[in-house]
Amino acid sequence: MAEIAVVGPGAIGCTVAAWLAQGAAHRLTVLARQTLAGIVVQTPGGALQAEPRIVTDALALQGCEWVLVATKAYDAVTVAATLAPLAGGPACIAILQNGVEHLEHFTAGFAPGQLLPVMVDIPALRTAPGRVTQHRKGRMCVPQGELGERFVQLFAHTDIDVVQSPDFKTEIWKKLCVNAAGAFSAVLLKPAVIARHAGVAALMERVIREVIAVGRAEGADLDAGLAASIVDGYRQNPSGINSMHADRLAGRSMEIEARNGVIVRLGRRHGIPTPTNEMIVALLEASLLDAG
Repeated sequence: MAEIAVVGPGAIGCTVAAWLAQGAAHRLTVLARQTLAGIVVQTPGGALQAEPRIVTDALALQGCEWVLVATKAYDAVTVAATLAPLAGGPACIAILQNGVEHLEHFTAGFAPGQLLPVMVDIPALRTAPGRVTQHRKGRMCVPQGELGERFVQLFAHTDIDVVQSPDFKTEIWKKLCVNAAGAFSAVLLKPAVIARHAGVAALMERVIREVIAVGRAEGADLDAGLAASIVDGYRQNPSGINSMHADRLAGRSMEIEARNGVIVRLGRRHGIPTPTNEMIVALLEASLLDAG
């Protein structure tokens, strides 16, 4: 029986926790800012319910075999500091976040053997505290190795596909291509139907081509055909609302830096122009300005 903790009961955290709680002898704890009345996730196959132990102090996670960080990327610095008491201990820290810098804020405080970056593709929307709608089957990817294999086994009883990859860097950059293009929905406050507008589709392809150029400079193996295929995927799911769009609608902070800002920053490091991503960053940052 594994002692597992999930940090952050948002859309991903609740979905992962609910699946882990189904039919497996895991002891599950959720670290939250406030108490929750259980977890209910509406999945494509029906509702999942879970009653994990809810704690608000990271010290309560000592003794856990796994700690799954499912907070937004912009909270990584705070979470790394919060989990500092677990450094050097037996816990494996799996970081389930967007972007391409999963380990950036954890390596200073944790041994490399404790850390596992996780690419997450689980379309889900938080509708209320502890309440989530999962829109389609989820997928996660981890680097190949002993720690990755152990993580895969945690989810063997679930309906989430978890795989190991010998080229994890390429996997996270492919996901970033999707997320970066989806930022237009957050700008326009409209779902993926915007990809059916020829002008927006062209802009989305520009964004992705910039990601491909920067990703290749970072060592990712990205095919030029990704741009057209990703935009077509958005066209095929016109009602889709991505998490950045949902966050802006709800007045929450957005992962601007993890999705588009990182492309601009790394592009400058490599001398690669990223004007379309710069435009997105500027527009999203301007949307936060208060005229008062």
